[in-house]
Amino acid sequence: MIATLRKLPRLHLYVGQFILSLLLLQGLLRVVFFFKFNPTNNPIPLGDLSWAFYLGLKYDLQFALILSLPIFLLGWISYIHPICSTAGRRLWSSYIVFMLLCLLLFHAANFGYYAYLEQNIDATALRFLETPLISATMVWQTYPVIWAMLIFSAIGWGYYRLMQTVNARIDASRTLNVKWKGKTGIVIVTFFVVLFGLFGKISWYPLRWSDAFFSSTHTFTSYLASNPVMYFYNTLKNSVETYDLEAAKKYYPLMAEYLGVDYPDPEKLDYTRTVTFEDNGSQKPNIIIVILESFASYKTGLSGNPLNPTPHFDQIAKDGAYFNNHFVPHTGTARSVWALITGLPDIEKNRTSSRNPLIVKQHTIINDLEGYDKSYFLGGSASWANIRGLLSSNIKDLAIYEEGSYESERIDVWGISDLSLFREAHAVLKEKQGPFFAIIQTSGNHRPYTIPEDNDGFIEISEKDTEHKPSDYGFMHFEELNSFRFMDHSIGRFMEMARKEGYFDNTLFVFFGDHGITNRTGKHTPQSEDILQVSSHRVPLVFYGPGVLKQTGIIEKVASEVDVLPTVASLTRNSYTNTTLGRDLFDTTFDKMRYAYTIIHGSFRTIGLLTDQYFQQMRFDGSDAHLHQLGTDTPNKDLTEEKPELNKTMMTYTSAINATTRYIRENNQPKQ
Repeated sequence: MIATLRKLPRLHLYVGQFILSLLLLQGLLRVVFFFKFNPTNNPIPLGDLSWAFYLGLKYDLQFALILSLPIFLLGWISYIHPICSTAGRRLWSSYIVFMLLCLLLFHAANFGYYAYLEQNIDATALRFLETPLISATMVWQTYPVIWAMLIFSAIGWGYYRLMQTVNARIDASRTLNVKWKGKTGIVIVTFFVVLFGLFGKISWYPLRWSDAFFSSTHTFTSYLASNPVMYFYNTLKNSVETYDLEAAKKYYPLMAEYLGVDYPDPEKLDYTRTVTFEDNGSQKPNIIIVILESFASYKTGLSGNPLNPTPHFDQIAKDGAYFNNHFVPHTGTARSVWALITGLPDIEKNRTSSRNPLIVKQHTIINDLEGYDKSYFLGGSASWANIRGLLSSNIKDLAIYEEGSYESERIDVWGISDLSLFREAHAVLKEKQGPFFAIIQTSGNHRPYTIPEDNDGFIEISEKDTEHKPSDYGFMHFEELNSFRFMDHSIGRFMEMARKEGYFDNTLFVFFGDHGITNRTGKHTPQSEDILQVSSHRVPLVFYGPGVLKQTGIIEKVASEVDVLPTVASLTRNSYTNTTLGRDLFDTTFDKMRYAYTIIHGSFRTIGLLTDQYFQQMRFDGSDAHLHQLGTDTPNKDLTEEKPELNKTMMTYTSAINATTRYIRENNQPKQ
């Protein structure tokens, strides 16, 4: 074997050891990724797992060959030959070490991204570069940056020294007595070997990123198989989003009936509904909407979580109207804010709709709250995700309170603490004379999970205080659990302050989570919540207001985030014009047809429809449809053949809502 290798050209031996080292390194990183993130509650069949690692090896080979191409193409030049030339040795050694460090850095980013959002890093991560200071500060406060830099430097230096040792074994003085026919043969063989490696498989079509998405029931296998760098690159090739006019017209009659359009017009595609209330002369109720960061249902005590993380929120829910089947269309805070303000799911693929200047201006029901003083409160900067632009472009006379507006001390990258945010908002709202509308958006329930010294008596817990492990009930560790508990503690203090002020008795409070998180719901929740990724959409929705709300208790009808503003306007008896998808949750005329539309963003966008019992999903283009039942021991089972009529109905509505959303978002400009 060694004798055979010694007959190969020195350039081939040099490149070969580079490719081999890349394969070993990437294979090791894939193994670490598997043991770090493998979903133990949904074991992967051995066949799928083996195939994922096999595909991963081929993707890694593709990437290694791409990195080696410059050496293959230029290394034969004598002045920069990696073995025969001093300048060449320095040049290619520097190139290889640099690429190695970039690879390690990218994988480190992928690990952090997956830990945060349960998916491989893709082009949507570029949004963090739009607020580089915030992103960099979060990374600095969350991860051991200095140690990582030292470790990476040590690895780079160690690899450089190892490479010098290996290359010294390649006989620099040896020359091959190969005739031109032999050289031509070597070039031809090398060309086809490299071409086959890049092509990836014996087929009419090359190995593509989509081949990694071979399992419809184990999403993790797709991310395990993918090469993170190549996956990221492929997500950059995003087509411009637009609507299909013919599809919108096709589904218009169905959607006009579903939404209760006043005067259906298939030609103009008018989705307008006008809801009016008589003025009874009394002052309109105040409205406070609280958006709770990463407030998944399974993390609350309402779900039966034995850690009792949310006693204050649970009490509000018990005294108010609690929708336990409420879903947000998607994960991601910016997308959730968009859905609330506009009444439309955010279908933008790689970025968010709030960042799209072509469609950021939308009609919103908030502007129909005539005579209301309007405010928005955020602990950090409203420049994040162009939220400032979304709010300012669409809500008239809105006062935005953000970092720099408060006296409270900033505690980390997310600004002031949630407790300080509620205090600051309360101090502003209690001085209002007329009716007011306020959005309070928390942000403290994030890494680095800071608990401020000024915490109004909050007591952290640890393993000595409970017999339960946080990891068994939806939390990674006690730091995350305590951060979540502190958010609930802050809610409790806010409600205590509000009850002492005059505005409380005439205020409608609305609380809901901006999004959930999948793959770690805990032992207390149905298995289907994780396996079908329902937990990333299910968040609590609570309407509370003893002086405003007439109906209280647990309400099990399906609700969507797009329904929040129409419901708020109706509960406070404010006349409004609705041009998007939301419907009043207390209007019983819609109760026979309650759905929640969902979309999972990624290379293959998956759209779906939820009822209280079933979840229908398919790809964005309408292919690969499947129907699953919630709350069963076999959530992976596809029921499309067993329940063909139900599947057909839900597919139709999924497609109709999707086509209508795409059309409305580009044709929903506010009237001047």
